[in-house]
Amino acid sequence: MAATHAFRLSPCFPQNSGCRLRFGGRVVCNLGGGDSTVVSSDRGSGTNAPLVKEDEKIGSSIGGGNGHVVSTVGGRKRSVKIDTLPIEMMWDDGFGTASMKDYLDNAKDMVKPDGGPPRWFCPVESGPPLEGSPTLLFLPGMDGIGLGLLMHHKTLGKVFEVRCLHIPVYDRTPFEVLVEFVGQTVRQEHASSPNKPVYLVGDSFGGSLALAVAAHNPNVDLVVILANPATSVERSQLAPLFPVLEALPDELHRTIPYLLSFVMGEPTKMAMVNVDKKLPPGPMFGQLSENLTALLPRLSVLSDIIPKETLVWKLKLLKSAAAYANSRLHSITAEVLVLASGKDNMLPSEDEAKRLSSVLKNCVVRTFKENGHTLLLEDGINLLSVIRGTCKYRRSRRLDFVKDFVPPSQSEYDVAFSQVTGWLQYCSSPVMFSTLRDGTIVKGLDGVPSEGPVLLVGYHMLMGLELSGLIEGFLREKKVLVRGLAHPELFTLSSASEFSYLDYMKVFGAIPVTPSNFFKLLATKSHVLLYPGGAREALHRKGEEYKLFWPNQPEFVRMAAKFGATIVPFGTVGEDDIALLALDYDDLVRIPVLGDDIRQKNRKIRRVRANMEGEVANENLFIPGLIPKVPGRFYYFFGKPIETQGKEELLRDKGSADELYSYIKSEVESSIGYLLQKREEDPYRGIVDRAFFRLFSASVQDIPTFSP
Repeated sequence: MAATHAFRLSPCFPQNSGCRLRFGGRVVCNLGGGDSTVVSSDRGSGTNAPLVKEDEKIGSSIGGGNGHVVSTVGGRKRSVKIDTLPIEMMWDDGFGTASMKDYLDNAKDMVKPDGGPPRWFCPVESGPPLEGSPTLLFLPGMDGIGLGLLMHHKTLGKVFEVRCLHIPVYDRTPFEVLVEFVGQTVRQEHASSPNKPVYLVGDSFGGSLALAVAAHNPNVDLVVILANPATSVERSQLAPLFPVLEALPDELHRTIPYLLSFVMGEPTKMAMVNVDKKLPPGPMFGQLSENLTALLPRLSVLSDIIPKETLVWKLKLLKSAAAYANSRLHSITAEVLVLASGKDNMLPSEDEAKRLSSVLKNCVVRTFKENGHTLLLEDGINLLSVIRGTCKYRRSRRLDFVKDFVPPSQSEYDVAFSQVTGWLQYCSSPVMFSTLRDGTIVKGLDGVPSEGPVLLVGYHMLMGLELSGLIEGFLREKKVLVRGLAHPELFTLSSASEFSYLDYMKVFGAIPVTPSNFFKLLATKSHVLLYPGGAREALHRKGEEYKLFWPNQPEFVRMAAKFGATIVPFGTVGEDDIALLALDYDDLVRIPVLGDDIRQKNRKIRRVRANMEGEVANENLFIPGLIPKVPGRFYYFFGKPIETQGKEELLRDKGSADELYSYIKSEVESSIGYLLQKREEDPYRGIVDRAFFRLFSASVQDIPTFSP
């Protein structure tokens, strides 16, 4: 006989339900497989939005994103169609609209006992995902509520089918049964969509559970994401206190959750989540103070989430889960991403991340130095950004850098160009010029076509310093993302590091430079950024600034002509106004020990130009020694667009392609020469003059420059 259980859902819905709730209410879920019943409740949000059926068609494609071209190869026509995600540029991901306060408010409704077993729910705020999105299963920490992803529900819900595990407060399901319960769901998802990965996001205790499930399902395509996993609980800073907590009298137990709340997370980081970082210090600290004050009266719900009997049970569960998972690490074949906090006062998370990285076969680590144990509920981490920045988001068995690319959101734009590269933007005050089709030079990017495919071909400044200003300028002025073809080593760097600028490059469209990726980008009418000089140009030697190192191979011209792309040559200057190159490759390899280390590492890197000869084939990677200067300014000049539409001779005649290639190279050199000459006329080339100007105008973009 089927058992029927009821549980309160706010704002959630069960896995087997035929409806998606848009209001608070009770869902009576028949675990025997019958239909679920939805009962309205006045405890909800008060909205009267209609229910959305589960079988409703969602995420249908819209125009403007998919590439469809017809090419002729060997006299035969073939159609190439590449589907990209139908997400608009700078979309609203909702990140920062929910906070720890909302977690506590929602948890208050979900902790009420209902006698039911563990179950899945789908957050309403996640909304319907895009068609073809993979499933993401969230496994909660010690609280068991399942709201640990609250800050990320809306963001993740765009590209994942999000489901969260809820373990009722008084549930006593053994760990082995939980492993089988989650494993059964994983296998069902894999059976229904065998070509899509299944994502497991485990928080603390949920991390141990995720690893155990992965060990039991080696044949399922899993991507496991662990946030401060509790596999290190035996080495916890609080481990000596566990016996004391279990023996504590009932009358004193209500103080434990309050004490744990300050140990588990960084209160300031929790309160900073929805604070406007663009405000002046006074109002910003005012918002922070209000958030901290609002948290204090809500902490009482923690004693309801973890009553004494539950605390004793959860401590035993933590230990058994860690032992179970650790004994099976050798059998895990899934992709694993470990997120570790630098200020975790409950677990030695950084050390544990290093240990897991050395034991697991396919593991990447990202650390967050300023965050506490409740990493996913704190400011400073957008989980979708981390997944994308570590190249873990895919919708099929293999990652496709074009089909699986998610455009950056508005919140990612704000973080990247204010917090990550804001210092460089401020110091260099980028200014851009472009050329209209009639040859007129104008300030701004009006001369660069807004419709693709467009191929931007130019000079690579030292260390690629020009990249952030270029990408930001196109996004701000044209709402266009320029996708840069990058050296493959960017995607195979150290597996253990802080989430940094290099990861944000991937979030903003960096893609390995391969013929197939180049082909796909042009086929989808993208704006593509190509540096023919590559690493040799970006890591040039002393005295080689503004010198081009281009190979004598016009292949990019032919590829552009194949798709009728518009080629825009451009030059950039300013590296010599930012830093002095003190130690180049030749200097560094002469240093004992360091030189041997650089040579050894370069022997292992993947060579993009292995079949070439001469200086252009020199791809040695290194970090040059730089001496900062009083900052000058970055200048960009985009030349007159070159149309290739209808120029089939570029495909047939190598001489025509070589001629256009030489012309583009000369245009880049002319652009650099133009900027070097004209910047001498800029009254605001120096940072001191710009700083005085900004006393009266707040925007970096408003600072004047020379007249073109």
